[in-house]
Amino acid sequence: MNDIVSLDIESGIGILTIDSPPVNALGINVRRALDNNFKALAADERVQAIVLLCAGRTFFAGADITEFGKPMESPQLPDVFETIEAAGKPVIAAIHGTALGGGLETALVCHFRIAVPSAKLGLPEVNLGLLPGAGGTQRLPRIVGVEVALEMMTSGRPISAKDALANGVIDALANDGKLREDAVAFARKIVDERRPAVRVRDLETMIETARGRPEIFAAFRQKNARAFRGFKAPDAIIKCVEAAVNLPFDEGIAVERAQFMTLMASTESAAQRYVFFAERETSKIPDVPPTTPTLPIAKAGVIGAGTMGGGITMNFLNAGIPVTLCEMSQEALDRGLGVIRKNYENSAAKGKLTPAQVEQRLGLITPALGLDALHDVDLVIEAVFEEMSVKKDIFGKLDAIVKPGAILASNTSYLDIDEIAAATSRPEWVMGLHFFSPANVMRLLEVVRGKETKLDLIATGMKLAKSIGKTPVLSRVCHGFIANRIMTVRGVQANALVLEGPTPAEIDKVVYDYGFAMGQFQMMDLVGLDVIGRGINERTVNGDLVKRDRLGQKKNGGYYDYDASRNPTPSPVAAALIADFAAYKGIENHGPQSADEILARLNYVIVNEGAKILEEGIALRASDIDMACILGYGWPVYTGGPMFWGDTVGLPKIVAKLKEYQAKYGETFKPAALLEKLADEGKSFTRG
Repeated sequence: MNDIVSLDIESGIGILTIDSPPVNALGINVRRALDNNFKALAADERVQAIVLLCAGRTFFAGADITEFGKPMESPQLPDVFETIEAAGKPVIAAIHGTALGGGLETALVCHFRIAVPSAKLGLPEVNLGLLPGAGGTQRLPRIVGVEVALEMMTSGRPISAKDALANGVIDALANDGKLREDAVAFARKIVDERRPAVRVRDLETMIETARGRPEIFAAFRQKNARAFRGFKAPDAIIKCVEAAVNLPFDEGIAVERAQFMTLMASTESAAQRYVFFAERETSKIPDVPPTTPTLPIAKAGVIGAGTMGGGITMNFLNAGIPVTLCEMSQEALDRGLGVIRKNYENSAAKGKLTPAQVEQRLGLITPALGLDALHDVDLVIEAVFEEMSVKKDIFGKLDAIVKPGAILASNTSYLDIDEIAAATSRPEWVMGLHFFSPANVMRLLEVVRGKETKLDLIATGMKLAKSIGKTPVLSRVCHGFIANRIMTVRGVQANALVLEGPTPAEIDKVVYDYGFAMGQFQMMDLVGLDVIGRGINERTVNGDLVKRDRLGQKKNGGYYDYDASRNPTPSPVAAALIADFAAYKGIENHGPQSADEILARLNYVIVNEGAKILEEGIALRASDIDMACILGYGWPVYTGGPMFWGDTVGLPKIVAKLKEYQAKYGETFKPAALLEKLADEGKSFTRG
């Protein structure tokens, strides 16, 4: 026995156990242990069958992702698989925890599989911009068929052991807590019954029906076109499954290897792998060590039962945390409670919740009029009208109501947390918890740190985010914090561009083609032009549209006209108002611009603003900015976020273009000092 492997023989069954914490990743040491010990067991005449187990909390959870991009040491995983297949004896994979990626591929190369009911199995490589690269695309269809294999691999979602049994991925279920005993008994039965050790690579029945039927793959591509847009890995997976169906196994493996290497070298996969690590970095705060004590949140309070307050409330209810929901009028409270109920009932109608679960969650709400009911909560989140005087008034009142040691948080999108905190006698107990709309869906939670916010509040905010299913990103105080501040500059440039020649549709097409779900002007029409223009006193195109009672999708159209199904078409009314406003501002129409020029104008200022955010210490690192934009604004994952994308474009190129714009349009485009410094030194934001 060495550090990570133990060998036992029971009743002629060889038991190979790997113990490589924390998740038994298939790094070089594990691969060597598997290769050497399978060869030893194959040569041992006492052994009639082999059970492969893992110690700790899980079966092999996947490849060692830290090896990606580095020269791979031998034996590589396909080499290990050849050793397993050449064992000449039945090999049984005994699965607990998760068998993901290379872990499931390892199980698939075994002749039989048994799992505890709580196990999860999947091939999630698509989430890293990759595909299963050790035979998974060739073996899985041979067991489950083309449709199930495509769905599993292109979604990356794991399946339960029960579903795995139903689909033939595993051959038997073990009892929880008795995996070793049941696996050995299963192996003994296979030996006694002299069941052949059939290799998955030799199975044909499940793929024969798809052979010579390209329409199956065409239909799958078409059905998922929207979800797959911009990503390279899903189509590569489909091509590999086509190869599994139509080519001999070894030729299919060659296709898989070629597709894998192409993806590994792609910017899209590099971006997705970067995002994978970036999301795990957001909770690391240099002056808030992991040992920082956190405060228990046994009961929360939410002020405001509108769209944001209701969504925030649902996050706590979903986590089993009771909420006192406050409003100023019974009508507003009833309306908010009705929306929450409707949202849960819609989920129940889709089978996501049972009626009993709906009632259980609704039963955690204590409706209240006024603020006095918040006297016993551990955390209160204010989600009222975005007006400083209103928020300061509420926090001043809370100061006299809420118990000592409770967290006072604001959901403000833009306003100064320090000014809000100054309305209380305990500014160190005040912080920002900025949810994004819809709050019960969007994963980003900006944890806003005021100048006096206690460290244990910050630690609590970061922990709380994860407990309610959010990804926390820490921000210091500034107008708009990280995500709203950085994305506002794109809106400013879109509004300027539309006066210079490009139409709303042309600008929106560039934004959509870049990878966003919709363009800038489509988004404004969706939100409502009366909402976006609220509080602006100077004349704008937006304001001119509202004066014509064009509020966007909800009334009379906005930048676009809409049919009964809300499909947009360019609006002659909007075009005339844009031309009139351009004349009013004395801006000459220069006609259409290239897509590249429009994209540079919209996105380079975002990279520049990100540099300013880093200079000012608002964000801890560039990857936090990228996560805020991806999770808060739907920035396309396969670009890595604005800062990673800026590095991909090249910082010297961005600086040169910004200086060109600065000379033409003014100081708005002046490159940030950090951006210029990195460009001059040949460095980057995200590449080390």
